Parts: sequence; structure tokens; C-alpha cells
Amino acid sequence: MKIKPLPPLNSLIAFEAAARHLSFTLAANELSVTQGAISRQIRQLEEYLGKELFVRASRNISLTATGLQYYQTIYSALLDVAQATGEIKKWQGEQQITVATTSAMAALWLLPKVAVFQQQHDDIDLRILASDNVTDLRRLDCDIALFYCRLPPAEMKVTTLFPEEVFPVCSPSYQARIQDCDTPEQLFGKTLLYLDESQRDWVSWQEWFEQVGLPPITPRNRVNINNYPMLLQAAINGQGIALAWGSLVDEYLESGALVRPTDTVLRTPATFCMLEPLNRGVVPASVKRFRSWLLEQLPGQVGEKGLS
Repeated sequence: MKIKPLPPLNSLIAFEAAARHLSFTLAANELSVTQGAISRQIRQLEEYLGKELFVRASRNISLTATGLQYYQTIYSALLDVAQATGEIKKWQGEQQITVATTSAMAALWLLPKVAVFQQQHDDIDLRILASDNVTDLRRLDCDIALFYCRLPPAEMKVTTLFPEEVFPVCSPSYQARIQDCDTPEQLFGKTLLYLDESQRDWVSWQEWFEQVGLPPITPRNRVNINNYPMLLQAAINGQGIALAWGSLVDEYLESGALVRPTDTVLRTPATFCMLEPLNRGVVPASVKRFRSWLLEQLPGQVGEKGLS
């Protein structure tokens, strides 16, 4: 929806400076224009609003009640714009890296590792943008993207991080409650934790049952959660069985917070990938260092290819 009504934007800049200094002359000096230009911009804004913003005396100006109220609002809005602009410009330096990923990969795979990188490279600032609602990976404004891909996007350099392996997990306390379950129907027929259907790329319980050769199983109870780290936390809390992705839950399995109630595992052609724009020009040295370090964290070899 179009934002309206908007006044002449150049007039807002002139008005803010004049109102802050209470001087057209000082505003003109700050903006490197003539006093007459400031006066014309203010008059244009007043005509647009249909209200006087300044009381003009022979040598001094002051704000009217309307002008003071308008100045307070405009100053706050322009300050927000300046801060947002500064934040973006901050992340354009040679020693800064922006990594885009999902909340699951950020919380479960990337963040536990980056503390070591920051200790080894304290001259590099790392910015992590987590989002689960990216519809076009090619439009991401970042240096490196880490995403789960059933089909890697075209026009990006794709480096496989690890393959998709999907298997059930639960807490040791929940496993104790189902230890007498001898059949898949008994094992999965109590409580299953579902990732919300809006996360369509992830394997669902129905797909998992079908692809490992089990009949569809309807649990007595189901819990739907739209955030994967929260889903795993529910499993850790003993609320049911969840589907887990290998490499994302390694630490939980090693610590014993989660266990595998069955050895059945689904391996698919999908992968977790590192994505980088093709033909993006000179890659900063900081990005190259982070990329190399990230690949060193992977067991075995990784494969990469540029798709077009």
C-alpha cells in the first residue's frame, strides 16, 4: 500500500535543520545551500500543510505550536531513518561478514561453532540473520547463506555441508515410558511432535513413514510447533517423539539429552548447503577466511558446484 500523504521530502530536511537551529542561516550553512533556498523549502512545506510552522520576527524565528509538534515527530522519524541507514552502512566494511540462515541452523549448528571463530579472528565482526520465511534464496542480501535445500537454487555457488538424514528422537524419560512398545504402531501411536506445515521443505511424519516403508500412523496425540529449535526442546522435555536431522542434533545425542528410540533412518538427496552469489565481484578476505574456517568444521569432504 502506498504511503500517503507525504510532504516534499527535501522540505522536511530543511525544516528539521531550521527548527533545530531556530535559524534559517545556520540551517543553510549545515546543508550547504543558500538562506533563500531554506526559506523557499519551508514556505513550500507550509503551503502543503496549510499551516504556519514558524513565527517570523525581524531577526529571529520561533516555532508555532503546530511547528513544535511537527518538529518533534519529524525529528524522531528522521533519526530512525539515520540509525537504520547507519546500521546498513556499518555492515559494508572489509572486516564484516553477514551470514543468512534459518533459526534451526543458526541455533543448532552455527552458533555453537562461531564462538571459536570469534576467538581466533577477533578483528572480524560477524552478523547472523536468521529467517524461516525466505521465498527466494537468490535475493538474500548476505555474504554467505546456510540453508536446507531439496533443490539448490540456480545462479548461486552451492557447497554441500552435509546430507539429509532424518530419524526419530525423544528424551530418555519418554523412551522409558514406551520401552514395552514392540511395533511401529505402538511406538509412534502415542504422541508425535510435528513441525508446522508452513515449513514445507522439511520432511513431514507422513513422508517419513512412507519413505522408510511404514504404513501411515496416526498418533493418539500430536503437538504442532512452527519453530524447529522449540520442537526439539519439546522432545527434550519429554513431550513426545520428534523427527531429527543429522548434524543438527549431534550435541543433544552426545550429551544424552535426546536418544533414538529406533534405528530407522531416512536418507534423501536433499542437503544442507552453503550458498554464495555468483559473479559478485571481489570477495573480501574476511569472507574467504570465514568460509574456509566453516568448511574445516565439517567431517570428511564437501562438494561444491556453481549452478546457472
